[in-house]
Amino acid sequence: MLIDFFLHLRAARLPVSINELLTLLEALQNDVIHPSLEEFYFLARTCLIKDETRFDRYDQAFSEYLRGVTAGMPAPSQIPAEWFLQNLRRSLSAADVERLQKLGWGRLIEEWRKRLQEQDGPHHGGNRWIGSGGTSPFGHGGAHPEGIRVGGPSRGNRGAVRVWDMRAYRDYDDQVELGTRNIQLALRRLRRFARDGTELELDLPDTISSTARNAGHLDLKLVPQRHNRVKVLMLLDVGGTMDEHIRRVEELFSAARAQFQHLHFFYFHNCVYDNLWRNNRRRFGERFETRDIMRRYNRDYKLVFVGDATMSPYEILQERGSVEYDNPESGAVWLQRLTAHFPQFAWINPEPEALWPYRQSIAIIRQILGARMYPLTLEGLTRAMRVLAR
Repeated sequence: MLIDFFLHLRAARLPVSINELLTLLEALQNDVIHPSLEEFYFLARTCLIKDETRFDRYDQAFSEYLRGVTAGMPAPSQIPAEWFLQNLRRSLSAADVERLQKLGWGRLIEEWRKRLQEQDGPHHGGNRWIGSGGTSPFGHGGAHPEGIRVGGPSRGNRGAVRVWDMRAYRDYDDQVELGTRNIQLALRRLRRFARDGTELELDLPDTISSTARNAGHLDLKLVPQRHNRVKVLMLLDVGGTMDEHIRRVEELFSAARAQFQHLHFFYFHNCVYDNLWRNNRRRFGERFETRDIMRRYNRDYKLVFVGDATMSPYEILQERGSVEYDNPESGAVWLQRLTAHFPQFAWINPEPEALWPYRQSIAIIRQILGARMYPLTLEGLTRAMRVLAR
């Protein structure tokens, strides 16, 4: 029982043991949980995973195993409700979309509040109420160029300026095995070594010279070890459109952890505001004020932003423009404060550079940062490291 599940976790490089599997089986035999998939998920995680840093990898492995199990099950006899909702979505031409007008931030929020007060039930496929499909600026799955997404997934046109939903993000994995050393070689350009501490390293050239001068009698010469003195503060965008770039960002993150001894990192979503976080599972309970971070890390830190800079312009320029909460100051203000405090900074963008001219938010952030934005490519990282090393 559960042998396939156990082997699947082992294949996902999770260090689960036979004793832990026996503990899980014993718990199931003693009916410590109800016959629920959710309760089994938590029970298995408790019995098999002893390190919370591996929870994300467990989530992925559990999801893959579950998909494999459900794929072999017979199809349900009932037609899913999503099938009906998909048919409510209109097939709009490019001309139809161009005729839809953006309301602007102030009017959009005002109309949103009116809909909340006036609407008395679900609506789908329309152009006014909160629902799904259609051309209304409120709801999900529609085609409006600027709106508030609520109640479901996006259609993929990235038109939402605010998301009324509780979204869960996951930490970037810093143990990804790189298929290439190019990223590490590019980051190595930033390293600066200095000798300090006790004399523990053999200075071979000086030992040879001293021994020769000493008529062949061995005269060992030691020097302090060389240490990488570069300090890096990395701010990582997570969630939303960044989900498309997880693999590449994890490779960059893993390479940075390997190259820089003094590396500190925090997460943000879309744009930096008045607080950041270190753990995405506890991002609402454990937050760090951006002002405190600026006090804690002095000006000799290299500041590296990592994000696709793809968002609504309101999230950068507008107070209370964040998609998640009412930020008292705009993201542009915080970007200016951070770059003033850390004079050596760069923004690494995983979005293909050819698409940058079509993203208004990218142009705004590039202007704020003085064009110090570089693509997540070998050539882009090399240019960024040159700027940071000045």
